[in-house]
Amino acid sequence: MIEYIYVWSIGLKIKPKVCIQTLIYFHNHNGMIKTKIKKAIALAGIATIAATSALGGAINTYAASQIGTGSVTGTSSFDSSIMWDGTYTANSASGSVSNVIVTAEVLPTLNMTVSTGAIDLGTLVANVQSNGSLGIEIGTNAANGVTITARSWSGGLTNTTNNSIKINNSNVGESYTFAATAGANDSSITGFVQSSNVAATEVNNNTTEHVIYSTNKGEKDDNTNSDVAFTVATTTTAETTAGSYEDKITFTVTGNF
Repeated sequence: MIEYIYVWSIGLKIKPKVCIQTLIYFHNHNGMIKTKIKKAIALAGIATIAATSALGGAINTYAASQIGTGSVTGTSSFDSSIMWDGTYTANSASGSVSNVIVTAEVLPTLNMTVSTGAIDLGTLVANVQSNGSLGIEIGTNAANGVTITARSWSGGLTNTTNNSIKINNSNVGESYTFAATAGANDSSITGFVQSSNVAATEVNNNTTEHVIYSTNKGEKDDNTNSDVAFTVATTTTAETTAGSYEDKITFTVTGNF
């Protein structure tokens, strides 16, 4: 058994067990490492390799653990752990941030265009119905459509000199009515329904909101065909007081958003 090794360069003697790494620089006077020392170094190297192999790569394996945090700036409600998968050889770690919200807004739109500001019934002839009409176009994105009403300002055609005199069905043989007819369907939404075929309805007060048009979904303003044609009609008798007559109509559209 070798107890000491002669270090040629400086003439020192040291024990072989000092350091295997140091031994590779030690020489005897012939410039060669002793055979037994060579064997010791070789066996030590093999043992190290064997230990690493026996661990199955254990030196590259770590317990699964949190290595970071998934977060959203300004709030902790999104925070989640980013976890190491426990095996270096997989070269991966994973984590997630859930429920990041995407938002947008579409503003409500509701437009009503009345084709004219006046309906002229002309000179009335006894017992002959006179009528006139206008068109109304709607454009809206109301999910449940719209309703249009028409309300008389005076409850009939009113004499401009004496407003107590009116043409409506309060006088025998006279009448004053509102009616409506549906225009072309200009909605591209499936299931769109419009209701506007309103038969002539007598008008004799200034409180009733007469429904002349309604839909169940939105529709575009195509600026071409009116959605509803609104008609006013009147009939007089030979006893109807002479004079000028007038009524004002208020149209109200309500979007059902």
